[in-house]
Amino acid sequence: MIFNFFKQVPRLILTGCASACLLYTLLHVTSVLAYVPLDRIIAVVNEDVIMQSELELKLRTVRGQMQQQGKSLPPTSILERQVLDSLIQNRIQLQLAERAGIRVDDETLNRTISNIAAENKVSLSEFRDILEGDGYSYEQFREDIRNEITLTQLRKRQVENRINVTEKEIDNFLSNQEFQGNVQAEVRLSHILLSMPTAPTKEEIEQVKLMAESVRADLLAGADFAEIAKTVSDGQNADNGGDLGWRKMDQLPSLFSEYVPDMSKGDISEPIQSPSGFHLIQVADIKSDEKTIVEQTHARHILVKLDQLTNAEQAKNKLEQLRQRIVNGDDFARLAKGNSDDTVSAINGGDLGWNSPGQLVPEFQREMDALQPGEISQPFPSNYGWHIVQVLERRSHDSTESVKRGKARAIIFKRKLNEAMQNWARELRDEAYVEYRLDEF
Repeated sequence: MIFNFFKQVPRLILTGCASACLLYTLLHVTSVLAYVPLDRIIAVVNEDVIMQSELELKLRTVRGQMQQQGKSLPPTSILERQVLDSLIQNRIQLQLAERAGIRVDDETLNRTISNIAAENKVSLSEFRDILEGDGYSYEQFREDIRNEITLTQLRKRQVENRINVTEKEIDNFLSNQEFQGNVQAEVRLSHILLSMPTAPTKEEIEQVKLMAESVRADLLAGADFAEIAKTVSDGQNADNGGDLGWRKMDQLPSLFSEYVPDMSKGDISEPIQSPSGFHLIQVADIKSDEKTIVEQTHARHILVKLDQLTNAEQAKNKLEQLRQRIVNGDDFARLAKGNSDDTVSAINGGDLGWNSPGQLVPEFQREMDALQPGEISQPFPSNYGWHIVQVLERRSHDSTESVKRGKARAIIFKRKLNEAMQNWARELRDEAYVEYRLDEF
């Protein structure tokens, strides 16, 4: 382009200062171009491109993160290809999000960035100064966060919301050995060792085995394990009744780890042979996850939703009037049936049943937790509209089983999600046109 422009210069009628100024400008532009490296395309993704500058910016971020985490950096060529593949994958998904009409408005973006700043215990202006002090463009950071939110919404819509974990899957997971290793916390084992001589003969092995079977028979008949261990065991823990103490399931001696997961409290193993002799183990106790006792609240509410006909002030005023009627003696349940926009609970007089902490939206939980049984809140907003809530009663509830099932559900969901996400990303990549130009020039 510059050379073409130079070819045209002689055709121009230039005189005096104008000619000198133009010549200076052209020489200055040429000089700048000679020293500033030009950006270039390093990948074509469908109808879009990825530039060298994008890769360099991402590489800088990735290197910084890896150094902070104390990870060793792979060779530059490998890291470049990994980061480029990640950029390509994100670009494909962002293109899909655009076609699907997923948009992140400025209000959502600003709220997210404010939350990030708050989590880092700095103000928004301080956060911006920190970014720019580290050499990062605040506007580029905003767009990166906007893209992350967009991708999260896309993945939730395309993959996450389609994953279902059934009660049967949870039951199967809870009953199998794998879950024991993940959730069951500790077991307390008792141990008896009937030792064999070094390099025993077949007869000596058989003799010790018969002795072990005889001891086991006595134990099954009701003999005290600790007393028998003190009498006949050659193990190091014989003096304290063979007690091995509490052990995590993944910290059991390898000799016993094959047997213990299938044993219940009080079970005694068959004789287990090892080079040192025959072992008998008893599961003296099992400490599953500690009991989870939560404070549950039984409450009812009236909801007024906001729409084109009802604004926040009108919703608040309506609830203030309803609250006053209840205080004056009107029946809460009757008013909820006739006025609440929560159609599910309205049928039951606004009754929400028993709820554990975290089951309800934070704004609602906060207001409810501040009330004494029988007390009615002032009107307050949430994402659903405006509410008044009355606490009926509270109780301490053993939620161990529901917590255990919740853990199992989370593990199953995560596995399904990881597999589904990989398949989905691979399918998108296979359907896209991608041309690498990283190794050119």
